[in-house]
Amino acid sequence: MAEEYDLVVLGGGTGGYVAAIRASQLGMKVAVVEKGELGGTCLHKGCIPSKSLLRSAEVYRQTKNAHEFGVTTANVELNFNRVQERKADIINTLHKGVQALMKKGKIDIFHGYGRILGPSIFSPLPGTISIEYENGEENTMIVPKYVLIATGSKPKSLPGLEIDGTFVMSSDEALEMKDLPESILIIGGGVIGIEWASMLADFGVKVTVIEYLDQILPTEDADIAKEVEKQLSRKGVKFVKGAKVLPDTLTKENGVTIEVEIGSSIQNFDAEKILVSVGRQANTTNIGLENTDIAIDKGFIQTSSFYQTKESHIYAIGDVIGGMQLAHVASHEGIVAVEHMAGKKPETLNYDNIPACIYANPEAASVGLTEKQAKEKGYDIKVGKFPFKAIGKALVYGESEGFVKIIMNKDNEDLLGVHMVGPHVTDMISEAGLAKVLDATPWEIAHSVHPHPTLSEVMGEAALAIEGLQIHG
Repeated sequence: MAEEYDLVVLGGGTGGYVAAIRASQLGMKVAVVEKGELGGTCLHKGCIPSKSLLRSAEVYRQTKNAHEFGVTTANVELNFNRVQERKADIINTLHKGVQALMKKGKIDIFHGYGRILGPSIFSPLPGTISIEYENGEENTMIVPKYVLIATGSKPKSLPGLEIDGTFVMSSDEALEMKDLPESILIIGGGVIGIEWASMLADFGVKVTVIEYLDQILPTEDADIAKEVEKQLSRKGVKFVKGAKVLPDTLTKENGVTIEVEIGSSIQNFDAEKILVSVGRQANTTNIGLENTDIAIDKGFIQTSSFYQTKESHIYAIGDVIGGMQLAHVASHEGIVAVEHMAGKKPETLNYDNIPACIYANPEAASVGLTEKQAKEKGYDIKVGKFPFKAIGKALVYGESEGFVKIIMNKDNEDLLGVHMVGPHVTDMISEAGLAKVLDATPWEIAHSVHPHPTLSEVMGEAALAIEGLQIHG
């Protein structure tokens, strides 16, 4: 007889395991089905390993520039093997932590590939999960009251730029490089592409970013994108925008060469390797969706604001439903979904209140509407902007480039958006996120006393700048 559960989660990534923990807290009997390692893409192939490499790149850059702080260093060398070992150590530590959380919550883990079956002898509704094992062991059947699909996403590619792991890589393969290339072409100037461009440039790699649109970081405020491009260009990163990689023009011989259409001309670009960074696609194939009435649009599962699919007992969260494909978003979607299953009447997520971060150097972070979006929505806006170069702690820290930009609705003084670029802004954006949740006005931000000297003072000054009342600018 198949074992029964209150909830079976397909996928043990950040969204899935957080949802499982919350369900356990609510008294549910929970199982997680994961074909890989608990923690998913974020822990093993995304957020954590890439930020570990970025931190090593930052330390390497800072050490080479230590003389600016009065510290003499000589023969600074990069040991990339140790960089990769440190990354693996961090992943291993966090992975053990997730496993301990599963054990603490008495959550059953099935290490296999889960598929949703149609109505069967086990259940009159689609949702029975068949678990297939790599070792050929007989499939396990488990019967849940609810199913949560949290299968995540994988990197996209482009026609003629199929991933081979040697010459052409996605971020998955790039994270496992044993040696750094001398040069690289990064196809796509979105968040992942820009983080890799920053990291590799700091490691001493010759980097060229080829972006289809006329702006890198197209989801960010235009002023932020311009500042990031300016600072990365100073590091030697070359940007080619408004550029289309022509399909089936890749050649591999002692490196790679591709043809790129820029306006009316076609140019050749060559490097040792290519990193394809053109977005991610949902993992929806072979999980049994065809056995359900679940709707798919443009490759993503469609859900209600509580993450219910058209099968009311099956929910879906995270990258597989599109939207903000961020780990912290998936986690909170999972909590909302589970609380809805349990009849707790949770608040739906307001995505305008969720911060997004870019961990390049310079860092960038944002919450709410860009200036362009605010204008397109018909708001009459006022903008406050304040530079880090006027903040004492930024000068002390040695990184005074960048600024904070605050966008306000002129009619009622509502906070519409906050955008940052500069030192440690990924740690500072939470103040803006809280302000959005509490519906704070820039006046309230300005009159919240920010300690001196701290980088956070820039928030107060930017809020004052909306009315031209900034003190130090």
